[in-house]
Amino acid sequence: MRRHRSHTDGSRGLLAPHLNRYGEDFEMESVLPGHMRSRLYDLFLQIEKEFEHLYTTNLALQDRLDMMSDKLGNESISSEKTPLEAQDSTDFGAKSKKPLLSQRIKTTYKQSTSKLVSSFRTPNPVYSVVRQFRGHRDGVWEVSVSKTHTHHIIGTASADHTGRIYSVESGACLLQYTGHKGSVNSIRFHPNQELVLTASGDGTAHIWRAQLSQLSHVDISKSHSSGEEEIDSSGREDTTDDLIDYAHEASTVRNPSLELAQHSEVVTAADWMAQGSQVITASWDRMAVLADAESGEQISQLSGHDQELTDVHAHQSQRLVLTSSKDTTFRLWDFRGPSMLVNVFQGHTQQVTSAVFASGDKVVSGSDDRTVKVWDMRNMRSPIAAIRTDSEVNRLAVSQNVIAIPHDNRNIRLYDINGVRIGRLPRNNRQGHARMVCCVAWADTNPSCNLFSCGFDRQVLGWMINNPSKE
Repeated sequence: MRRHRSHTDGSRGLLAPHLNRYGEDFEMESVLPGHMRSRLYDLFLQIEKEFEHLYTTNLALQDRLDMMSDKLGNESISSEKTPLEAQDSTDFGAKSKKPLLSQRIKTTYKQSTSKLVSSFRTPNPVYSVVRQFRGHRDGVWEVSVSKTHTHHIIGTASADHTGRIYSVESGACLLQYTGHKGSVNSIRFHPNQELVLTASGDGTAHIWRAQLSQLSHVDISKSHSSGEEEIDSSGREDTTDDLIDYAHEASTVRNPSLELAQHSEVVTAADWMAQGSQVITASWDRMAVLADAESGEQISQLSGHDQELTDVHAHQSQRLVLTSSKDTTFRLWDFRGPSMLVNVFQGHTQQVTSAVFASGDKVVSGSDDRTVKVWDMRNMRSPIAAIRTDSEVNRLAVSQNVIAIPHDNRNIRLYDINGVRIGRLPRNNRQGHARMVCCVAWADTNPSCNLFSCGFDRQVLGWMINNPSKE
């Protein structure tokens, strides 16, 4: 089932107007009398409850099917193909007049052979949820990892109009930013300073200071439960008391150090250029803007996309930028020379939701056409690898030639850079997401969590992926 890519106001529930993804809230005046409008809302609530019951039942059945499919897949690997003799006795049934004793001997032979083959097989990687980061009141569009702070921290951007910073070790919310008036669509850390860049549905991007070293009232290294106790609570909705507790834990930043307002529409994403002296923003106005990170002055305007931009990523060490768009293309902007160069990558049939840099001059793109493609920046004509999936792809991440792919159907899949399938993260009532997975982010140096995911179920999860390079 296709999930709505829309922003809803958490205080009004699922009956809020479903606007375009990352959009800003608005209300329409109603000419209906108050009692009729109230009655209509009551009827909608009843319909919604019935639909949620059917939807929950459908998800449970889908989980059972996935588990059975995975089990059958593992059995097929170990047993290889059925021998021709066994096919004769099984496929033709009564037509084959073979003695029952012969069939028993063959069945025993197959079982012992399967055990022998499986004993030589490489152990499957272990995927497990070890952290949950709670507090958001609405869907979480993006999660990112800081590579500069002494303590391991992550940032989250949510449709509840806030950005948050969490301690990976404790799971506690250390800081929340409330300066935006619309959905916060992306959050990125400065490469070497305590600065954070957020993009919003209110049409602006903000730079704000995250001085975590001064948060003396929060014990970052305090112990935090993990494992079974934490996973058991994954399906629980946050209550009002829970949200109040989280809000009291965290310090609040209400105003930006710098506001960037060069766009006329929703800003879907913003990122730091290499060294952090400039920022790049992407918007629904079909433009990307390069601006100075100190003055906010516009340096260059990147035009050319035919439709709204969905994401933007800057290279960590070179002056290169990737912009993704609903026009089914993504573009590589090269600022390294005296004149800017642009390469257009055409290979998807629906909107490109994400395009990120990988090692070895490679780029990985994901799309609503349910494909992920690997490209060589030196040859943009065709991808060097293509991955076909069963669901739309959201903001993916690449680390050490392993691609983590978040899907609309709640799955997170792992592939290597050559397009070979590695595995799928658990997704059931005790682990995984209950709604669309919006974004994933790797943390290579973190000893407790090396992959993070967020979704429209308001959950932010920390995963430990052991042996990710083998099936």
